Amino acid sequence: MEQREIMEKLSLTPDSIFTAAQARAAGIHSEYLTNMVKSGELEKVAYGIYAFSEELYDELYTLQRRKDKVIYSHETALYLHDLTDREPFVLSVTVPTGYHSHTLFRDSICVHNIRKDLLFMGITELKTTWGNPVKVYDMERTLCDMVKDKKNQDIAVVTDALKRYVKRKDKNLKNLMEYAGKLKVGEQMRFYMEVLI
Repeated sequence: MEQREIMEKLSLTPDSIFTAAQARAAGIHSEYLTNMVKSGELEKVAYGIYAFSEELYDELYTLQRRKDKVIYSHETALYLHDLTDREPFVLSVTVPTGYHSHTLFRDSICVHNIRKDLLFMGITELKTTWGNPVKVYDMERTLCDMVKDKKNQDIAVVTDALKRYVKRKDKNLKNLMEYAGKLKVGEQMRFYMEVLI
């Protein structure tokens, strides 16, 4: 079997990618990968992760496979929860304080830090548009994060998300207010809810 055929088999995954480690284990030399990237046949998706140039891949799933501590938050979570129509230009993630984020910054990812005791509050799992599972904050935690960080957010996006949320049948106002209290945005969230409900 030729090396390209081996790599094509490796890329038959839910997200259409394979790693340099998988290629090495299958007997493919790193120089061959480098030459394929230079020729444009292969795309280096991230450090040590490849996809065939003609293939589309699931960026959200790929990032979480690489960095299992990241949780999708803020604008990215709003989009995954269908609380905005605006597809994010940059992925937003939350990581624990002290996490070495230099590779995330290098990949132009918006990184938010949170104390470890608040990191897992409101975490859930959603499917990407490709059908792959990713860790994301639930709607209530996402809205609290957006309100807490409103100086850095587009207020029109935040307002629209809050309006969409109050119309949802699957909203959980009890959790929203509990999270808001723990994230110290309780008064602001109460004001928004009184105006919108």
